[in-house]
Amino acid sequence: MNRGGAAGAGLGSGSGPTAAAAAAAAQKQKTLLQRVETDIGNIVDNFSHLVNVARVNDPPVRNSQEAFMMEMRAARMVQAADSLLKLVSELKQTAIFSGFASLNDHVEQRIVEFNQQAEKSDRLLSRIAEEAAASLKELESHYYSSSQRSTHPTES
Repeated sequence: MNRGGAAGAGLGSGSGPTAAAAAAAAQKQKTLLQRVETDIGNIVDNFSHLVNVARVNDPPVRNSQEAFMMEMRAARMVQAADSLLKLVSELKQTAIFSGFASLNDHVEQRIVEFNQQAEKSDRLLSRIAEEAAASLKELESHYYSSSQRSTHPTES
């Protein structure tokens, strides 16, 4: 995640898709960090309440209320842990897709290089075609003005 922030800091006051992507990545990083802090805070709070409620008391009514509180706190801890697992999954997907983004950048670079090579090849072929046409024209003029042509009857 730090790579995205460092790349965004290196852009300066640029604009365009890269600046927008860097801003979106920074916002996403901030949101993910807030989710992590919230989920971990929920787990810690619920665990501390769970430990406090876990005392055994004499009145049976009080014990059933505490059991209900313990179940509720445990369920909240499970929800927060599940949210953290989803966050980890999202981070894995982000890492994979950012890998695809760099791969796409590499593919785009290669496309540009191949387009340049294609243009260079087209120019070279055009030059060769012009030279061949000029040479053919010169050979035709030599043939039509040569004595070889006049000694052989033309076939029609």
